[in-house]
Amino acid sequence: MSLSTITARVSDEDKNNFDAFCSSVGLTSSAAINMFVKAVLRERRIPFEIKQDDPFYSPENQAYLLKSVNELRAGKGTAHELIEVDNISADDLEKELGL
Repeated sequence: MSLSTITARVSDEDKNNFDAFCSSVGLTSSAAINMFVKAVLRERRIPFEIKQDDPFYSPENQAYLLKSVNELRAGKGTAHELIEVDNISADDLEKELGL
């Protein structure tokens, strides 16, 4: 089996910390990276979760939504057409909603 080289750019600090970690568990950096590659190929996925937190589900936004729902249920609020917010600022949106 022929071998190939993969080159990745990382900070000096990350490389040194990675090398130190690998050494502490009895691996070379190359062996650890090969384990990662094999896991990806075996599982056909990145072997750990990659996510970006969705601000919609933040505790602050959920509290705001719950407050808004409760206000609407109490008869406070006004129905309006859907407002597209792709390129609208928060200030412009508040003006559009009459807030």
